[in-house]
Amino acid sequence: MTTRTAYPPARPRPVSYQPARRPARPARPTRPAGPVRRPVRKRRRFGGRVGRPAHRLHAALLVIAFVMIVFTGRLLQLQGVDSSVYASEANKQYLQSVTIPAARGTIVDRNGVALAESVDARDITADPQLARTSTTTNPGAMAEELSPLLGIDRAQLATDLTGKGQFVYLARGVTPAVAAAVLKLGLPGVRADQTMKRVYPNGDLAANVVGFVGIDGNGLAGLEYSFQKTLAGKDGKLTEQVGHNGTVIPDGGDKGQAAVAGQGIELTIDRDIQWKAEDALSAAVAQTGAQGGTVIVMRPQTGEILAMATAPSFDPSNPGAAPAADRGNPAVSDVFEPGSTNKVITMAAAIDSGVLTPESPIDVPPTLNRAGEVFHDAETHGEEHLTLAGVLAESSNIGTILASEAVGATRLYDYLRAFGLGQHTGLNFPGESKGLLDDPSKWNASQRYTIPFGQGISVNAVQVASVYATIANGGVRVTPSLVKGVIADDGTVQPAAAPTQTRVVKPETAQQVEQMLEAVTTDQGTAPEARIPGYRVAGKTGTAQRVDGSCGCYRGYTASFVGFAPADNPQLVTLVVLDNPIRGHYGGAVAAPVFKDVTSFALESLKIPPTGTTPPVVKLTTQ
Repeated sequence: MTTRTAYPPARPRPVSYQPARRPARPARPTRPAGPVRRPVRKRRRFGGRVGRPAHRLHAALLVIAFVMIVFTGRLLQLQGVDSSVYASEANKQYLQSVTIPAARGTIVDRNGVALAESVDARDITADPQLARTSTTTNPGAMAEELSPLLGIDRAQLATDLTGKGQFVYLARGVTPAVAAAVLKLGLPGVRADQTMKRVYPNGDLAANVVGFVGIDGNGLAGLEYSFQKTLAGKDGKLTEQVGHNGTVIPDGGDKGQAAVAGQGIELTIDRDIQWKAEDALSAAVAQTGAQGGTVIVMRPQTGEILAMATAPSFDPSNPGAAPAADRGNPAVSDVFEPGSTNKVITMAAAIDSGVLTPESPIDVPPTLNRAGEVFHDAETHGEEHLTLAGVLAESSNIGTILASEAVGATRLYDYLRAFGLGQHTGLNFPGESKGLLDDPSKWNASQRYTIPFGQGISVNAVQVASVYATIANGGVRVTPSLVKGVIADDGTVQPAAAPTQTRVVKPETAQQVEQMLEAVTTDQGTAPEARIPGYRVAGKTGTAQRVDGSCGCYRGYTASFVGFAPADNPQLVTLVVLDNPIRGHYGGAVAAPVFKDVTSFALESLKIPPTGTTPPVVKLTTQ
């Protein structure tokens, strides 16, 4: 083993203070003689202190090229493949779809006079977000400018303009002139959208028949409701560009689909006769203190209703101002006990079935006991010897009961049904009631005797008018109608389907009953005040106890008169009903004068001349 010799350390060299020169390395120690071991040199890794710059440069260029390829591909995708998609999305921020409302069909009377029509209008809308963030104004100032133009309280407008969301209606259905004045203000986010407004040129005339529409333009009552699909039409669409402040950009590439206007309807109503009926009825309601009333004028040969007046009524342009009860149509929805007007059916049944004739004797006692009840007439009297015609002329309850016993309950029920009671009238009017007429098996003991003279049964006004129209039309019932046809786009009228006609009684029966009804208007009858100078008039009074729904009891009266003229060639049937009059309640006293007033006007308006014939003498007593 070789032993190394220890050498003393070399003496240190003097320290050099030359700052520019590297310090000298210490001297290597002298190695002893012998084999020398060479140190193994380590290889330097790539990227080490001593690397290859060309390799690093190539790698960087590859990375940069890859990134550029990715960016270029994405750019090509955005500008080429997906450019239309992103352009469309950006464009949508400035596009809005607007509904173009269809013009609602016009409702006209039988002579083409408009009762309801639609006119061009504007809805004033706003974007509250633009109003709040505007740098030129504020909601309070905007409300200050809009209030006098729109006629809306400033505080309400300010509240609407500071609300949440991006859309609010400020006013609905204003005129184009008002809208133009609003747009002239240049308020941020405030605009005027095209719409249609329903107007009623004749005010409240025939309002209960025509009905009304809601704020969205859809029918809510009357014929506006029942003919909604016919009248409504089809709305169009418009897509338009708007600026950042919500204003429409002119010629901004608008496109859309045009609206299709609705079809109109022509009614059987005659405006002038309708006006007279409403005027006379309102006066009678005020004079008698009645709660309301109805007047119907119709053509017996066609079933066409020329007037259907009710009181109280309402303004269809502002239906919310009237109570809900006044916005319906009582002529078809309200029912009442007809009283003596129903006696004509009992008389017709007796004659048509052959059990009695107009001259059949009826001995009428002062009172009559039936089913544990004591029946009497409106006026106290002794024993009377009347004919069947006399019973009708004097409106005797007792005489009618006696006549009905000859007819029988089942047969009487069949005639009541044949005349249209207890079933819908055929008008298909919304809210119609068919009244109450039970099968005879359900009649109680007293109904067997009260129904023949019109108590214990309920009807609506159109049903009563139709009964008398059947007699006036020779015994043929024609389904009542309110609509003559649908008005096409070219103005032509497509007639409604022909009404159903049903024979109820024989022609000779109708003629005999007509002569009996004519006797009612003589001095011996109950309605001489219904007579019209120069014309023969037939009719019947009704004074029925009124059912009060609040107590389920009889309270007050329903006074009525229904008749036709000229009696020997009937052209018009007129019904007058007054609900609970307090200053007089007999039909002959309070309803007959209204019949005379309205029918006289209608005969003159339609230029229907008197027949000039002499009425026959009808025997009323057996003595």
